[in-house]
Amino acid sequence: MSEDGRPRVLAVDDEPNVAKAYAIYLKEAYDVETATDGESALAAVDDSIDVVLLDRRMPDLTGDEVLRRLRDRGYDGQVALITAVDPQLDVLELDCDLYLTKPVTKADLVDAVDQLVQVGQYDGRVREQFRLAQIRVAVEAGVDPSKLATSEEYDALLERLAELSEQTEAVAELMHEETFAAAFRDLPDPSGT
Repeated sequence: MSEDGRPRVLAVDDEPNVAKAYAIYLKEAYDVETATDGESALAAVDDSIDVVLLDRRMPDLTGDEVLRRLRDRGYDGQVALITAVDPQLDVLELDCDLYLTKPVTKADLVDAVDQLVQVGQYDGRVREQFRLAQIRVAVEAGVDPSKLATSEEYDALLERLAELSEQTEAVAELMHEETFAAAFRDLPDPSGT
């Protein structure tokens, strides 16, 4: 977060005009910085950056490599890969939270960042479920169904999504008013009375 409490976004694209356009699109609601190469992006990212918009295909240091390095050093913020490359099965191996295919409209970008900021406020399981669901949508849009049918990585993604969905449903049931109240009714009074 910035000093004024606005979420911070880093827009990274090797085409300066694209990075600037993203900053203009987002400036009303977000504090936006830009970078035009992978090394500059790595230098700019710290714990105050809530969302990184990362071009996947950059010269010298690719978005994939920047993403890997960010995660290796413990960056836990939201990362969206934005690229002209249609998603393939290799996307299943990336630890990104969202995969967007260019061209990206202002409305699409604002919606994506809004979602990422909201999801970033939740715990790990909710964030993981969102990430995997977004990757599933991207891969299903870009990969031939016959390739998906034989992909062990895709099967693993579906299995993990099912596990997370079951956990989410169990919590939702617990949070139902009567069930939730019943779960706490019989707990001992912490004051001892």
